[in-house]
Amino acid sequence: MNTEPEKKKHLVCAIYTRKSTTEGLDQEFTSLDNQRESAENYIKSQQHEGWTASPELYDDGGFTGANIERPGLKKLLSHIKEGKINCVVVYKVDRLSRSLLDFSQLLEFFDKHNVTFVSITQHFNTNTSMGRLTLNILLSFAQFEREIISERTRDKLGAARKRGQWLGGRPPFGYKYNPNKKCKILINPETTNIVRKVFALYLEKNSALEVAQYMNATGQRTSSWTTKAGKTIGGAKYSLTRVVYMLKNPAYIGKVKYRGEIYPGTWPAVIDCETWAQVQAKLEDHRKERKSFRNSGCGGLLSKILTCKACGSAMVHTYVLKKNRRKYRYYYCSNAQKRGQTECAIRYVNAQALEESVEKFLRGAIRNPNTAEAEAILSPVWESLFFEEKRRIIRALIASADFDVKSNRIGLILAGSTERLEFDANIQKIHAPTRDGKERRLSKEPPVRKLLLLAHHLDQHLAQGKIKDLNQASAWTGISQSRLGHILGLLHLSPGIQAEIMAENSLSLPNIPEYKLRNISAEVDWKQQDVLWQNLKRTIV
Repeated sequence: MNTEPEKKKHLVCAIYTRKSTTEGLDQEFTSLDNQRESAENYIKSQQHEGWTASPELYDDGGFTGANIERPGLKKLLSHIKEGKINCVVVYKVDRLSRSLLDFSQLLEFFDKHNVTFVSITQHFNTNTSMGRLTLNILLSFAQFEREIISERTRDKLGAARKRGQWLGGRPPFGYKYNPNKKCKILINPETTNIVRKVFALYLEKNSALEVAQYMNATGQRTSSWTTKAGKTIGGAKYSLTRVVYMLKNPAYIGKVKYRGEIYPGTWPAVIDCETWAQVQAKLEDHRKERKSFRNSGCGGLLSKILTCKACGSAMVHTYVLKKNRRKYRYYYCSNAQKRGQTECAIRYVNAQALEESVEKFLRGAIRNPNTAEAEAILSPVWESLFFEEKRRIIRALIASADFDVKSNRIGLILAGSTERLEFDANIQKIHAPTRDGKERRLSKEPPVRKLLLLAHHLDQHLAQGKIKDLNQASAWTGISQSRLGHILGLLHLSPGIQAEIMAENSLSLPNIPEYKLRNISAEVDWKQQDVLWQNLKRTIV
């Protein structure tokens, strides 16, 4: 019979404490101290079970329990990984976390490292199923409480906004903080005239960019302030964006915007309502004009790659529709667009000429194509690819690009290289379209020729094993599988018809629709195909 006493397991207990706010943390005895003292007393009561408190402090003062991004908790988890801790003690469950998802992950982590979890005010044992059920119920209520508090806070802030109260943050330029809590911001006489000048200049010049240029030329700068760390923020030059933001800010007429609605504020106005209405009308007219005739969000082959060498800013792709509805595409310097050509002298650059110069250089620079992208740009099928696929290929081949307006030279760094390559850009002026419709139609590449080229290109890649199936071909070209099946069906045309499509430059060829050719390719007899082909050419002029 074994009469030796059972050896008790030694538990090193880490005490974790947390407080959501920093209020009261500078006092001699804080909430964190109270939590730790209660936990230490509990651990002492379990000394007969082999429990000892770790001397390390795992405190998080001023951190929310909604997430686990807390330095004290991260320190605790790292010590658990190192095997220094095998029991975690908290005052209440919600001190560790108020998120049910985070808490379940923490419990899983504790269980993986054989760590016991104890709440001294809510008695349960995580080693039993009933203890885990009780814990999940308590945590669900903790999360519910946190969500209710968040909803109450949002409702309170919304009600304050509707009453026109200023809820904090940096006051708008032209205002300053007011020690009187009833009205938190007041007019700043030192900067109010500048705000009125901005509104008056916009009505006079009818251009926010010209207003920004004037402000910068006269030495005006945006508001600035110094952080507690001694860092100065603001005090920058005016940009078009900053001017438009000021012109649209309803705070200058003594009102506040909340969820799309305008409410009367508790602070005095800087701008009268008549001036405000005139400015908003002009801004709306300019917005509609830009939407109708210019779209800076449209994509170019070099979008998000091309930069201005003079100032290092991004060059943005845009287009303008002239009276003849012809689309003229450009790249322009974003810095010049925001602050004017006094900041950067680059002008609008012909996008088509710039892109063609890059394509031509790439075809000459790629000697041994070892990727599908390199083969695609060297292939005659390039012109038939969809725009998104072309842009994907260009981005895969080029790491970065810049344009120097003074020398009309483009600089490229190819993907996987650090060497910068330079070459001349053939920048030509975009001429108006010719009035000769026949000449225009002959100069345009027939769509059916592009599709037939693409069909041969895909068939060659499939035969060589470079493309396994239509699924991979669809991912490469950006064309659906069903559409690729239609295009590959053109290969069933007779050799004579294919030769005519490739070589002939008749007026009827650009007008031949693809579905007509699909009907011809469905005919098995090549002689019958030739008869249908001749009839089709006679009916289409």
